[in-house]
Amino acid sequence: MTDRLDGKPVAAAIDARTRDAVRAGAPPSLVSVHRGVDSPFRFYLRRQARAAESVGVAFREAALGPTDGPEELVARLRELDRDPSVHAVLLEHPLPAPFDFRRAISELRPEKDVDGVGAVNLGRLVSQRPTHVPAVARAAIAIARHYRLPLEGEPVAVIGRSETVGLPLAICLAGRAEGMHATVTIAHSRTRDLGRSLAGARTIFSCVGQPGLLDREVVPEGAAIVDVGLSSVPDAAAKGGFRAAGDADPVVLDGWASALSPVPGGVGPVTVAELMSSAVRARDLLARGGSSG
Repeated sequence: MTDRLDGKPVAAAIDARTRDAVRAGAPPSLVSVHRGVDSPFRFYLRRQARAAESVGVAFREAALGPTDGPEELVARLRELDRDPSVHAVLLEHPLPAPFDFRRAISELRPEKDVDGVGAVNLGRLVSQRPTHVPAVARAAIAIARHYRLPLEGEPVAVIGRSETVGLPLAICLAGRAEGMHATVTIAHSRTRDLGRSLAGARTIFSCVGQPGLLDREVVPEGAAIVDVGLSSVPDAAAKGGFRAAGDADPVVLDGWASALSPVPGGVGPVTVAELMSSAVRARDLLARGGSSG
């Protein structure tokens, strides 16, 4: 049988630490900036609001109006960056054209860029002195640590090279933090032979968003999989006619992979818990006048 890497106990442990940290100072405030009522992040926003309330983080949304464009987004982020009552800002992404995510996120100081996706924060991550690390990457590692998956000194694969998930995750795994020091292979959409690239990997982190990508043809027998991918696939039996799916095929891999995180219920709840933890860190960094590492 393949072990289930359930995210709920991991998230619960993070939340418990976050509640204790919140009590050590003023309630941290987190603002989620998004495109408005039709935002594809609506489900994620509801989950953020519930999680914030449960740990004591003050949460609110800042929605763009239906006619707002890139300049309005930049102005909104500048305003939040200047607001001393706001400790952490999350810009929901990806953004459609003509919005420029890189330009917009650069309006935030590193301490308020709570998801760690701005250029300064990514640069600090590369130099092993991160201010914030993207919550999805932290969540994937938190699951691996909780279930004691083989990482330190071991062959590990990351599938995906986005600057907000895949690359930060690979940098963290290969870094010098306690329990890391993994030997990391990065695969992606241009990888010609995925099975060959994954051969020998003891733990695989898949961040692609391609259902069925991982099956017995490409996954080494006995490997553990942290499935970061998230897609909607047609399912007549599901509410709305669609269901969430990860990159790994859980039916095909059952009994083949040693462990697998489910989608949903794996990385998702842990990502939100890590985001709340980062909001507390943002509060503390700003109280000290800002710092890194």
